[in-house]
Amino acid sequence: MAVTRRAFLERVGRAGGYSAVYLSMLGLGLLRSPAAYAGPPDLPEGSGSGRSVVVLGAGIAGLVAAYELKRAGYQVTVLEARDRVGGRVWTVRGGDRIVQTGMADQRCAFDDGLYLNAGAARIPSQHHAILGYARRLKVPLEVMVNVNRAARFDYGESPVTGAQAVNDTRGRFTELLAKAIDKGALDRELTGVDKAKLLDYLRAYGALDDKNLYEGSNRSGWAEAAGAHARRGAARRPLTLQQLVDYRFWGLGLIFEEDVDQQAPMFQPIGGMDRIAEAIHAAVKPEVRLGSLVRQIRKGENGVAIVYSDSTGAERRLEADFAICTLPLSVLRKVDADFAPDVKAAVNSAFYFPGTKVGFESRRFWEQDDSVYGGLAWTSRPSEVVWYPSGDWNATKGVLVAAYSVGFLDSEESEKFARMGLSERLAISRAVIERLHPGRSRELTKPVTVNWGQTPHSEGVAALWSDEQRQREYARLCRPDGRIYFAGEHISYLMAWQEGAVLSAHEAVTAIHKRAAGEASLRSGLRRTLAA
Repeated sequence: MAVTRRAFLERVGRAGGYSAVYLSMLGLGLLRSPAAYAGPPDLPEGSGSGRSVVVLGAGIAGLVAAYELKRAGYQVTVLEARDRVGGRVWTVRGGDRIVQTGMADQRCAFDDGLYLNAGAARIPSQHHAILGYARRLKVPLEVMVNVNRAARFDYGESPVTGAQAVNDTRGRFTELLAKAIDKGALDRELTGVDKAKLLDYLRAYGALDDKNLYEGSNRSGWAEAAGAHARRGAARRPLTLQQLVDYRFWGLGLIFEEDVDQQAPMFQPIGGMDRIAEAIHAAVKPEVRLGSLVRQIRKGENGVAIVYSDSTGAERRLEADFAICTLPLSVLRKVDADFAPDVKAAVNSAFYFPGTKVGFESRRFWEQDDSVYGGLAWTSRPSEVVWYPSGDWNATKGVLVAAYSVGFLDSEESEKFARMGLSERLAISRAVIERLHPGRSRELTKPVTVNWGQTPHSEGVAALWSDEQRQREYARLCRPDGRIYFAGEHISYLMAWQEGAVLSAHEAVTAIHKRAAGEASLRSGLRRTLAA
């Protein structure tokens, strides 16, 4: 029976979670390859004079839109419901209050200088737009260690290092291929190929012996470390093929860095991911109104009207020539808006998946005792990923992300983790650390947790569009509704990345500027005609 692409992706989602769906869509060619970055909108200084734009939301998309419009001379007002900017770029520090719907408020107690990137936490080197703002606004960056073969995979009876998981998998499957070639099982497929040279390559690639068997390799790490004098070292005993299958090493953890957006080098702003958002905010601070909750959006023939409640609770009305709406669709669908029916349908159709992080302050035992410097550890537990901090190497303390759960391996388990109460989330996270670092879970202190599904004004990590939705609902939101334009990571093919938010803001700003220039030209021509 034929399987449709949609049915296939649904099965992938049930088996491997949201990220598996994303990677499958990339492999099937359902997500467009990004074009070369041409730079920010080239709007002449003063070209927007006399025109006004209201921007809804002060996340990355809203801040970037305001920054570019202000530079061109537009009158800009940004309405943000939170008491901070950045949206899902949120760095939690000591003294911060964490509000979660359905959960008691938390107060972060981290020591000075320590922080948790509760949302965005890494920037790929290929994301030129967001890196461009960091460079332009002089936000210092450091390398973020995304993959570390010393970090562990915990899918079986006991954890193994990433080095062993990767290299034993390569060795076992290379051995199978070498045997097939050696026994002539692939003769038809290898017509014209020098099999001897191919076997030589496979021996080197998979660390096979002269009998084309995989008996282990020091690539997988040492059972006894090599040293001076007579200490030649001994490689770990290799995992069997059955163990590799049982341990689910085929999952995303094994191929994580193969995704182009996860490949080294990765970057992070020194001191917290919110440094870039704050730098953009500093350039548009007079235009940003915090504590301003949008309640009503109305279109007009010549402009838009926004009703919102300000930080005192008073109701306000704001009119402008254009609007850029960057609110997450999970939030926007609850706003009273007179959108066109197909726009409302598109807004209501978007699915936002939850995502949860748990952070602890601790002695940096992962570095000091186990020599794990940055990177991710993977587990089959619903907490999914342990994220070791990059930077401040060999400091006494750090913040360990003991859970980063967004459906990498099992979307149902991730959703279950998101629904858990504080104590259950923390207990699972501690248990995972205990398996990875025996005896060290007792050193975890000052816990905080953020679930984006429970975070007011976000209500989810990112929009997950199906292929069919990309052709219909997504495509509709790429076009304006009257004088209202849409931007945000959800109006991009870079799901959940700051880069997508930036590029969508550039598209909206460019479209508004082109329209405003056309209207100005039309008015000027009309005046000349009347004068004649």
